[in-house]
Amino acid sequence: GEVDLSTPRQGGRRRRTSGVLLELSSAAKAALGETRECKDEDKKGGKTDPSAEEGEVKTRANDDNGEKSRPPPRDHRAGQSRGYKKSSKRPPARTSELGVYIPPSKRLELQKAKEESEGKSVSMNQRESWDLLRKSIHGTINRLNSSTMKPLIGNLFEKANLIRGRGLLARALLKATQTSPAYANVYAALIAVINTKLPEVGELVLSRAILSFRRFYRRRDRAGALAMVQFLGHLVNQQMCHELLALQIVTVLLEGDPTDDSVEICVSFIKTVGTFLEEVSPAGTHAVFERLRGILHEGEVGKRVQYEIEQLFEIRKGGFRDYPTIVEELDLVESEDQITFELGLDDENLKKMELLDVFREEDAEEFEGNERLWAKIRGEILGESGSDSGSSGGDSDTDSGSASGADSESDNEEPRNNQQLALIPDQKLATTQIQDLSESDLIHLRRTIYLTIMSSATFEECAHKLARMSIPEGRECELINMIIECCSQERTFLRYYGLVSQRFCLMHRRWTAAFDVAFREQYGTIHRLETNKLRNVAKLFAHLLHTDALPWTVLECIRLNEDDTTSSSRIFVKILVQEMAEAIGIQSLKDRFDDQSMEAFFGGMFPKDANPRNTRYAINFFTSIGLGPLTDGLREYLKNA
Repeated sequence: GEVDLSTPRQGGRRRRTSGVLLELSSAAKAALGETRECKDEDKKGGKTDPSAEEGEVKTRANDDNGEKSRPPPRDHRAGQSRGYKKSSKRPPARTSELGVYIPPSKRLELQKAKEESEGKSVSMNQRESWDLLRKSIHGTINRLNSSTMKPLIGNLFEKANLIRGRGLLARALLKATQTSPAYANVYAALIAVINTKLPEVGELVLSRAILSFRRFYRRRDRAGALAMVQFLGHLVNQQMCHELLALQIVTVLLEGDPTDDSVEICVSFIKTVGTFLEEVSPAGTHAVFERLRGILHEGEVGKRVQYEIEQLFEIRKGGFRDYPTIVEELDLVESEDQITFELGLDDENLKKMELLDVFREEDAEEFEGNERLWAKIRGEILGESGSDSGSSGGDSDTDSGSASGADSESDNEEPRNNQQLALIPDQKLATTQIQDLSESDLIHLRRTIYLTIMSSATFEECAHKLARMSIPEGRECELINMIIECCSQERTFLRYYGLVSQRFCLMHRRWTAAFDVAFREQYGTIHRLETNKLRNVAKLFAHLLHTDALPWTVLECIRLNEDDTTSSSRIFVKILVQEMAEAIGIQSLKDRFDDQSMEAFFGGMFPKDANPRNTRYAINFFTSIGLGPLTDGLREYLKNA
């Protein structure tokens, strides 16, 4: 249009600008039309003209006034034609020439539908499966509570490969425990159920929890340590770990000069495990409360902490009524089905296995083999849980479990009894894999025996706990040697050890045979012991002999002569015989030694061989220790010789 020069300058400039814009818009439309025509011709001819793709537009606005030409607005298609490449990782956002935007989720659905229509198999890559695994685990833990526990456990087994994602599960559980300590019992119940089916997952979570508590304790992180002891306490209640771990935690928190934070954490921990410890270790619980009583009387902690200790004593007086071991909704595992790990707070072989938390690409064949193996394990787990818990997994879980069971039955075409028999070799193999030939299990066994002996209040409690440990065949010597070692370490002989040993000798013949072997070994190496240890060991075996818990045939290994004895062995025999005479009387002891049926076993102590020197040596020995009446037979023999 024409420009009216009579108008004011500002208005004229505004009108002139609008005229230029109109000319530019019409010129741009014409250029775009030419560009599309050129592209269509190039597509038909099979060639591409770079100058046509650039789509340069040159215009001159208002030639009458002699103003400079202005470039047209840049077209987004022209920018793409100049080589502005998008990332190759994402599919193109525009799938049509008209520039229609399709969301990424919709594009994936269309792509999958297209591939399925073409008959192609859709295989998810390893990275995407790892992301789905992580999201499934995190989503399950986020929705977890006491009411949704049963259906979510079935969902977790069905959707997540817990063997591959055990690192993700352990990390998510510990992180959720730190964020929400109030749900520690729920998370402990979840891992307790998983532990009955996959013990390696439970061991990993327990090891990481112990390591986390040690790290928080070193850093003086009160919140983190409190969350971890709550989680470990509920694992103790679920019998996933031994009660000795709870006693170790309490000892660490109260040893030395405890601070307000450590005492407060200990009080919270005892509230969690108090009911369970009162049942399995009343002596240990009594010692803990005596220590708390001493802290309360010393008055070195703050008023608030003192008030919490007093409240804890009131709770104990009420029998921990408001602090049950396991809530009814979370009591999902039978005690005989649970697998207990004997991990200690000071174990040096605990492994965090952080590589399980990150994605690692595997070979395609190995990845598919692992997935098939997990599918088989998942079918067995869901089948067992479906038969045990009924409809605990909900309708959807039951349908999926029944569908998988039907598929497996149609493939195998075997009866249910044959399937159960086929699982027996796998169970034996799993049991064999648990055995450790590096003697770490032996170290755990010795530590457990020692802590049990030292923490028991009475010999009956000690014998009961040791008998419940189910020590395997061939390991009897470990228990016997630990009892003897603990007895020798005391300042004076305690009848407690004799009564424990007597109870085991009367319990089963294998313990009697083990004590028989231990007597011979101790007498053979008696010269290695100090005088105090030697005295305690001799009194221990004297108690077993005069109570007839140990057969007197063990005395056949004693050769009382100048050549076969040492100063240590003579002291051992002296204390042994004197204790027996004091217990049953010298006359009864003489009658036992004069028994003709046992003469072959006592021939070493009362020698009647061709060498009269040995006979005189035995007579002088028993006379010097005040037991001369025992040598009447030897004196008669020597007189007639």
